Amino acid sequence: MKFDPSSQPSVITSARQSSILATHSVLRNTYFLLSLTLLFSACTAAYAMKINAQGPGILVFFAGIFGLSFLVSSLRNSAWGILAAFAFTGFLGYTLGPILNLYLHNFVNGGQIIATALGATGFIFLSLSAYVLTTRKDFSYMAGFLFAATMVAFIAGIAGLFFQMPLLQIVVSGAFALLSSGLILFHTSNIIHGGETNYIMATISIYVALFNLFTSLLQILGAFSGNKN
Repeated sequence: MKFDPSSQPSVITSARQSSILATHSVLRNTYFLLSLTLLFSACTAAYAMKINAQGPGILVFFAGIFGLSFLVSSLRNSAWGILAAFAFTGFLGYTLGPILNLYLHNFVNGGQIIATALGATGFIFLSLSAYVLTTRKDFSYMAGFLFAATMVAFIAGIAGLFFQMPLLQIVVSGAFALLSSGLILFHTSNIIHGGETNYIMATISIYVALFNLFTSLLQILGAFSGNKN
């Protein structure tokens, strides 16, 4: 059997087309699952607000986050991974309910704060996603910086909780808002360039970035708003 060099271009073209189709499939499935999980978490948040649920303690919160994220990662290649993703986002949505109630009950413009933070989150997400999808710029070089900066901001946030320093909390919230925006760029870029091929993990990554962005904006807006007391 003779090797035909002329067949190489068609093979390369076919491989590229398959890669593009796979990327589009991951992106489409990610956005579809993301929209469903956002809707589900909104429902669990509304339920928590309705029953006036109390926020979980910090230990329960982190145990739930790390436990459910481990579950999602373990089941990411099966249909059970989708259910795990809903459990993870539903849990975060439920923990968001008491926070929203706090803003509604303790701030004179609590509803406006929530609406503004939600609108800003949606605008930032759509703008950054559109930028990556249209320019197809590769943001993989940000991985190391984002990881290190997130760890620093996380530790600073824990310190802010224990020492009750309002200025530090505002700075940490601003840092998390910027980092979350960077993570949206990074994860979207990672999908379209084939770095992330599992849409369940891609969904969770973007969801966490949106959750942190929204809660950070809430804290920043709340810091400059009038308290009912």
